[in-house]
Amino acid sequence: MNTEKKLHIVAFDIPFPANYGGVIDVYYKIKYLSEVGVKIKLHCFEYGRDHSPELENLCETVHYYPRNTNFSSHLSLSPYIVKSRTSEILIQRLLKDDDPILFEGMHTMGAGLDKRLKSRFKIYRESNIEHHYYYHLFKAEKNVLKKCFYKVESVKLEAFEKHILKFDRTLVVSEADKDYLAEKYTNAEVDYLPSFHPNNTVSSKVGVGKYALYNGNLSVGENIQAVEFLVTEVFSMLDYPLIVAGLNPSVDMELLISKYSNISLEANVSNERMFELVENAQFNILTTEQATGLKLKLLNTLFQGRFCIVNDKMTVGTGLDKLCIVANSSAEIILQVTELKDKEFKVSNVEDRKAQLFERYSNSKNIQQLLDFCFSEV
Repeated sequence: MNTEKKLHIVAFDIPFPANYGGVIDVYYKIKYLSEVGVKIKLHCFEYGRDHSPELENLCETVHYYPRNTNFSSHLSLSPYIVKSRTSEILIQRLLKDDDPILFEGMHTMGAGLDKRLKSRFKIYRESNIEHHYYYHLFKAEKNVLKKCFYKVESVKLEAFEKHILKFDRTLVVSEADKDYLAEKYTNAEVDYLPSFHPNNTVSSKVGVGKYALYNGNLSVGENIQAVEFLVTEVFSMLDYPLIVAGLNPSVDMELLISKYSNISLEANVSNERMFELVENAQFNILTTEQATGLKLKLLNTLFQGRFCIVNDKMTVGTGLDKLCIVANSSAEIILQVTELKDKEFKVSNVEDRKAQLFERYSNSKNIQQLLDFCFSEV
């Protein structure tokens, strides 16, 4: 009897390099599945990233598919992020065997709804409540055309969400998302499985850092708002250094930051440089306006950094609030920075993190859980 485990994974983007939230979970899931012997057939929709020899080393096969980004994809009743990721060639490849299929993100669910795959064991991997995410992008966006797109996409995504009932299992990244989906779709099989990540040890340094750090994709509206808030309402009032680091900052952001001598910008840094910035900071400051999903940069910060200042929405459904310092207003953040800027991060702080993080966010435990979810019906 052949006990070899084989799995199709349909990814919304090429998940290497693993340098932004959405692809981190996908890449490390692939890495850890490969390490326990699963033969992975990876299908990636292309989104401006290079084909990856790294992925080809981890997977049995890797196939790439262009996105249909023509205007016609906007006219469909299906969300644009779904309609632009449809491929008959993908369906034909999936039909060549009977192996289970893992669909990463609502973006890829379109293929899973094809009637020819009706009898297959299909898993939907949720990364957040997409219509909530797009609604917050709509609220944060200043460009009128983008604002309209986000609003329409949010409405389409909310209507599309019901299709999770056509999947055998839905795996969510936070307890809050599980509660939301399980209550709304009582017939859906919804299970909590935290995101996979690069951290298998707590590497936080003891001692005292000399700056605060904010990091993220600096072209996303929500993150732009967070930077503007931290620059103008918090660190403009302090003489304590703040480093803003991340992908693709705008000229406007560069100009804003250049006005303040204690605030600096590091754009498009390597993973190695970002790790250095996180581990050497005294504070990592993270905020969000969306209490859905799991913010992987928060998880990385707790494994790698010292004190972590967040707003309360950052930790909803994650169980990570006890490891963070919660501050929701500019006054509260200023108070925490002032009180803690010279405080030593101690061995006891590191031990607390080890005890709590590995209880829920152990990659080795969670990969075994994923194996059970994917192959229990096979």
